[in-house]
Amino acid sequence: MLLFVPFLRHLVRYGRLTVIDASGRPHLFDGKPLPEFRPVTVRLHDRRLHWRIVIEPSLAVGEAYMNGTLTIEEGTLHDFIALASENMTRANPRFSFQERLSFLVRRLQQWNRVQTSRRNVAHHYDLSDELYKLFLDPDRQYSCAYFTASDTTLEEAQQAKKYHIMSKLLLEPGQRILDIGCGWGGLALSIARHHDVEVTGITLSEQQLAVARRRAEEEQLSHRVKFILADYRQLADRFDRIVSVGMFEHVGVGNYGTFFRRMGELLNDKGIALLHAIGRSYGSGATNAWIRKYIFPGGYSPALSEVLSAVEVSGLRATDIEILRPTHYADTLRHWRMRFEQQRAKAAALYDERFCRMWEFYLSGSESAFRHQGLMVWQMQLAHHAEVLPATRDYMAFAETSYPHS
Repeated sequence: MLLFVPFLRHLVRYGRLTVIDASGRPHLFDGKPLPEFRPVTVRLHDRRLHWRIVIEPSLAVGEAYMNGTLTIEEGTLHDFIALASENMTRANPRFSFQERLSFLVRRLQQWNRVQTSRRNVAHHYDLSDELYKLFLDPDRQYSCAYFTASDTTLEEAQQAKKYHIMSKLLLEPGQRILDIGCGWGGLALSIARHHDVEVTGITLSEQQLAVARRRAEEEQLSHRVKFILADYRQLADRFDRIVSVGMFEHVGVGNYGTFFRRMGELLNDKGIALLHAIGRSYGSGATNAWIRKYIFPGGYSPALSEVLSAVEVSGLRATDIEILRPTHYADTLRHWRMRFEQQRAKAAALYDERFCRMWEFYLSGSESAFRHQGLMVWQMQLAHHAEVLPATRDYMAFAETSYPHS
C-alpha cells in the first residue's frame, strides 16, 4: 500500500478528498460531510510525493503545487487548502513528525540577529514594488484590516484599522512617535495628517523605505514624518508613543525579552505603546515549514502566553489587550487573494508561473489558517505606568469616531 493512503485515511475525517497517485490510480478519502467543504480531487505527478506527503506534509504539498507536480482536478486550490486545514486542526495541530521537529528547533529557526533580520525582510518585502500594487489597497496596508460591517470595502476596513490603532495611543500635539516596522509609510503618514506630531518610521526594507519617503514628499509631510533604515535594536532616542503593526511576527521567540526591554528603553516614562500582531489561539507552536522557507523566513506568530511572560519581566505593563476575531484577517486575505487572481497575468509577467502558484498558495493558506487553524490578531497596549491612561476605555471609542470616515 502507498504510504500516503493510511496517512490520509487517518487524517481526512471531514469532507471528501480524492487523490490520484502518480500511477493514475484514484484513492477516495470520504469523511463526515460538511456543507462548507466542496469535494476536491488532486493529482500527483511525482512518485516521491507518495512518501514525502507523510514525512513532511506542509513542505511537500506546497512545493508540489508550486512545481506543478500536484494539480487540482476538481474544486479549487482554496477548496483543497481549506479542507486540509480543517482536518489537520481537528486531528492535531502538531500531528506530523515535521511539525514536532520544527517546534523543538524553533529558536534556531528564529535566531534573528540584525543582519539576519535584514536578509529575512528583503526576502519578502524587497520584491517588485509592482507586485504589491496588484493586490493591496492604495495605502499599501499589508496587515489585518478592521471590518466594521459586512459590506465594508477593503479600503474602508484598512482606514478603520488605522483609526482603531490611533485611538489607543492618546495622541496629543507635540508628541514624538516611533513606528517600528513602518512598511510603506501608511500609518505614519495617517498619524501626521491628523495630529500635530513628529513621526519616525523605521524599516529594514529598502524598497519600502524608498516608497515611504517618496509618499512623504508628495504629501508635503516630510517636516513631520521621517523614514529611516534601521532595526529597533539600533535606536538610542526616546519617544512619547510607540506603535508597531505587523512587525512583531518577525522578531522571533528568542528575542522577545530584548524586544520589550528595548521598547521600554525607547518609551518615555509617561509614554504609551501599541503592538498589533498575529497570534495563535492554541498555545505555542512552530511556523509552517513551507511558509518559513518560501514566504517569511525567521517568522513566528506567538501565543499570547509567550508574549505576556516577556512583557512581565520587561518593566512594561500590559494596560489593554484586544483580540480581533479571526474573520477580520481572513476577510482581508480573501480580498488580497481575489485581487491577485484578477491581476495574475501581470504577476506572471513580473515573475513567472511558479511564483504565481507560490503566491496563490501563500494567500489561500494564510486565509485558511485564520478560518480553520486558530490564528487571530491581538492588539496590546503597553505603558510604564498604568496611571497615564484613563480608568475606562471610553476614550478609545470617542477618539475613533472623531476621525473622518468619508
